[in-house]
Amino acid sequence: MSENTTSTSARTAVVTGASSGIGEATARRLAAEGYHVLCAARRVERIEALAAEIGGTAMACDVTDEAAVAALADAVGPRLDLLVNNAGGAYGSTPVAQASSEEWRAMYEVNVIGLMQVTRALLPALVASGAGAIINVGSTAGRIAYEGGAGYTAAKHGTQVVTETLRLELFDQPVRVMEIAPGMVRTEEFSLVRFDGDQEKADAVYRGVPDPLVADDIADAIAWMATRPAHVNIDEIVIRPKAQAAQHKVYRLPE
Repeated sequence: MSENTTSTSARTAVVTGASSGIGEATARRLAAEGYHVLCAARRVERIEALAAEIGGTAMACDVTDEAAVAALADAVGPRLDLLVNNAGGAYGSTPVAQASSEEWRAMYEVNVIGLMQVTRALLPALVASGAGAIINVGSTAGRIAYEGGAGYTAAKHGTQVVTETLRLELFDQPVRVMEIAPGMVRTEEFSLVRFDGDQEKADAVYRGVPDPLVADDIADAIAWMATRPAHVNIDEIVIRPKAQAAQHKVYRLPE
């Protein structure tokens, strides 16, 4: 863990999956809003560099590992203002008939079980803050099915339902529960990981799409959600690029 001293009065935030993409952009944006950010991710070198840059704390954490999540909770301490459950991912795009059990399990582990484990571990500190907030990073895939995406859509539907259930369970607690569901966001890794490093397949997802969303667009929305007054709960935001009218209807420039 790499840590910079911060005053006890500073607002604190945990961002999981902070080593790249939406997580990294969110950590930067929250730091700019005055949060001391605990940057949690598996890739230590990346989060240490990020934490040093934004005056935060780097915490190595695989959200699917209960011991690692317990260590994260210990590092957070008794009080936390904001949790951004961003760690997630998609693996593969095969039809159900050819689906990989290993890929499906991996997606459920990180998008649902990991989210639950981090939330469970940090909830006491969020309640103790007196005005905590949880923002789960879902997906438009958590709202509609599409061919080749059953494993990911099932996992992200799980993210959505966990969020809705948690809001019901915490209705009398000082913790807001929110979800942001992005559509097409072009980051350096999401599609590349999904297609097992096949750059051509990854590039094809966004080919011809004028101005897909970028990580900073999502980070901007997350910061807005987080900084609403404590009595204002933004249940969910679905955010897409203008070119994406629906999951299956995307405008692409002619080649």
